[in-house]
Amino acid sequence: MKPYTIPSIRELHQLLELSPPKHPLVSVIDFTSIKCFDDQKLEAVTYGFYCIALKKNFKAKMRYGQQHYDFDIGVMSFFAPHQVVITEIRDDWELEGHWLVIHPDFLHGFPLLKEIRKFGFFYYAVNEALLLSEEEDHTITQLLLDISEESQRPVDPFSQTIVISQIELLLNYCNRFYNRQFLTRKQANSSLVSNFETLLEAYFNSDLPATEGIPGVGYFAGKMNLSRNYLSDMLRNATGQSAQHHIQQRLIERAIALLSTSELNVSEIAYQLGFEYPQSFNKLFRNKMNVSPLEFRASFLQMD
Repeated sequence: MKPYTIPSIRELHQLLELSPPKHPLVSVIDFTSIKCFDDQKLEAVTYGFYCIALKKNFKAKMRYGQQHYDFDIGVMSFFAPHQVVITEIRDDWELEGHWLVIHPDFLHGFPLLKEIRKFGFFYYAVNEALLLSEEEDHTITQLLLDISEESQRPVDPFSQTIVISQIELLLNYCNRFYNRQFLTRKQANSSLVSNFETLLEAYFNSDLPATEGIPGVGYFAGKMNLSRNYLSDMLRNATGQSAQHHIQQRLIERAIALLSTSELNVSEIAYQLGFEYPQSFNKLFRNKMNVSPLEFRASFLQMD
């Protein structure tokens, strides 16, 4: 299914049968004002702008990649421009909540244009949505209403700066609430960490590194039905280290085992671990161990 592209906020308003936005580059849409319809072309869409939605009683299913999520409670979802979002189209929706849309052009000239990409939740899968407590829901709703009010005022020299400051505040609150969610899901996340470590060990104890190369975060995320960003953020919250750090650490552990117990030369070990060039292996090993692989082997043999 080829996604329907919605490049502008004005076109989004037209499709939803809403009056034109007061500002062409930023808008807060009240879900109760949307007249829902079963236009199948909107089942798969890609937006040309950032989307931040607080949905309540949203009796529908959405899919991002291969993941589904049933939005029957108050949740927040985030999408960066050009992501494909698939929604079950129905004509009997009863929507509540608010939908903030921000065109990247609105952020030009402000640090947020670059910094917004650092908020990993824009790249989480739908099933990794943010579930808000009642108090958090109130905070987010009020921020969205503040942005809506300011964005509809007559434009003056301070308008854009104030709205962008409000958006930054909203994103920072969402970061805080996601951190809370990671903590409250500690038991579930502990199971995910264990699963990740098991997959890591299985990969590096197999022939896969030599044939497939060093795995990226996306490889393990796919195996665990998680998005790449969510996996890395979850691991960083639970262990203090990113997914990439865990991969490199397990790779070094395997390298130490081979240097200590095998007669393979350093180049052979590098290729067996998935490195295309031995120099890359030497560089990573020295960076992690403060000695070269040869120096480590020599010191190990002396101890023996």
